[in-house]
Amino acid sequence: MKLQDLSQSDFDILTALENVVDGIAAMYGKHTEVVLHSLDANNPSVIKIANGHVTGREVGAPITNLAMLKLKTGQDISNAYMSQTANGKTLRSITTVIRNRHNRAIGLLCINADMDAPLQEVLRVMLPDLPTETSPPQEVFARNIDEALHGTIDSVRIEVKNNSAIAPSKKSREMVFQLHELGVFELKDSAQVAASRLDISVHTIYRYLREIKALQN
Repeated sequence: MKLQDLSQSDFDILTALENVVDGIAAMYGKHTEVVLHSLDANNPSVIKIANGHVTGREVGAPITNLAMLKLKTGQDISNAYMSQTANGKTLRSITTVIRNRHNRAIGLLCINADMDAPLQEVLRVMLPDLPTETSPPQEVFARNIDEALHGTIDSVRIEVKNNSAIAPSKKSREMVFQLHELGVFELKDSAQVAASRLDISVHTIYRYLREIKALQN
């Protein structure tokens, strides 16, 4: 396909994706390179890169031949494919085409995982840094608002109850305060649901909510 000049709005779209590059790299660690390419006819090149040490590239590097081939296939999200760097490093890659509102390709987002990296090291960098005495928080992937409400309340209850730094007499108050911070009590009937799942009275919840309101005034 023939590359064309990009407009300012096209560059704005690409700029907005720079945080996505950093986010993917933070998720998968230093052995995964994430590259954002501009398809501007004047300078088709890398405009953002994270973990560039994987291939030795920097901002300004040209688009690879394989990336251009993936663009010509007509697939906006390529199948995963294997490739090799100049120094023989094996990569597992995927290329995604970025389009503007006119459906014109303006960029490429490429993810390259170093398959030669030691597995234990890959797993270690992907694990979050958590205190050894605590368990990772449970994320709730709800299918409806009731599941979201119940899951959020249960997560806060478990977290607070397992936190030995909070005195037993303060745990109910802390749970209500945390749920308030999460906006739970803006939902209909949430106080009644929370009272049931936290095993405290609705009057206690309202009392703590009044305390919060007084503190905010």
